[in-house]
Amino acid sequence: MRHRTAWQALGQSPLKVLRSAWPWRSLAYLLSGVAFGAVATVTLVLALAAGVVALIVVVGAVLLLGVALSGVVVTRFERWRLRLVDLDPVPDPHRPPEPGGGLRGWVRTRLREPATWRALGFTAVSATALWWMDLLVLAFALGLPVVVMTSPADDPGAWPLAVVGLCLLAAAPYTITAWAGARAAVTRLMLEPRDSELGRRLTDVRASRARLVDAFDAERRRIERDLHDGAQQRLVSLNVLLGLARLDAAPDSPVAAQLATAQEQVTLAVEELRELSRGVHPKALTDHGLAAAVGNLAARSALPVAADVRLPDRMPRAVETTAYFVIAEALANATKHSRASRAEVHARLHTDTLTLSVRDDGIGGAAPEAGTGLIGLADRIAAANGRLRLSSPPGGPTLLHVELPCR
Repeated sequence: MRHRTAWQALGQSPLKVLRSAWPWRSLAYLLSGVAFGAVATVTLVLALAAGVVALIVVVGAVLLLGVALSGVVVTRFERWRLRLVDLDPVPDPHRPPEPGGGLRGWVRTRLREPATWRALGFTAVSATALWWMDLLVLAFALGLPVVVMTSPADDPGAWPLAVVGLCLLAAAPYTITAWAGARAAVTRLMLEPRDSELGRRLTDVRASRARLVDAFDAERRRIERDLHDGAQQRLVSLNVLLGLARLDAAPDSPVAAQLATAQEQVTLAVEELRELSRGVHPKALTDHGLAAAVGNLAARSALPVAADVRLPDRMPRAVETTAYFVIAEALANATKHSRASRAEVHARLHTDTLTLSVRDDGIGGAAPEAGTGLIGLADRIAAANGRLRLSSPPGGPTLLHVELPCR
């Protein structure tokens, strides 16, 4: 078992503790704490004193503002230093500054968030207590044994003190590791983001992910519209012109044969372009809704598909788009990988949740790690705050069940 913290490492046998790197990592953690704590304390005390003295001028206010924001720098170094004795990183609780705000925007954001003032509180605790305790533990674990062992050097009868010093020195790795583990636990407790901050950051991530999906779908619709109204219409016009040119050419002439071949190629190009535009974003989905788009998808599928989509009304555009591409990808996977002979698509609206399922009678064994597009499906569904369930035992059948909120 690999231990994640110095505190956990103490649970193993004493010899294993000595053979591990945790005592040395703990020693480096406490030494760096003493050095950084001393420097930070002196710097902050001088800045605070200078700021109070020079408060009548602008310089004093700037110095006091720097003291107020010093916790941001101190806690960032503490989170980095904590990795010496705690392998799990502590998330940064600070939110991104206002875009385009520069230094003023960064300061405004930091002064408004609770994490900044909690960081300042940790800095005050560290300056007044924590690094002093690090120093006391190091002095007791390392300094005291050395003093005890060297004090009876001129007195041959005081050799028992040397034995006591050796025993204390042998216990130093455990003392240092124990305090480093406890110190790290306190630091994590004070620096870890609160539930409200994590919830806010999670909400921001979900919102940005939803915006990316919406932008991607809008780009899909634009490309489909350009293909349908631009390139496809030009090819249709070219096909008509080739047909008119064939009428003017002699029926059995080489020119007529070449025009016929060109017209066939243009017809194939139009069909391929039409299929491409449907794959980018089907026009039926935009004009007639999910049921019509799934019906067209089932009709074009190489695998026989029974589509049962009964919806009382149009869904929100984002929900319809997500549902359509989930069904399209599921049917594509069934056609390519499952060796199925038929598939079924079922969709219903229950209150404010769209539930859809895609089932095939193939060999099963579908899994996200197999690289069959299921990870992309899961990401798209998660962006819509939906739920995905997959049942695909070896031998089949495969059932993909999706729930999408329509609020």
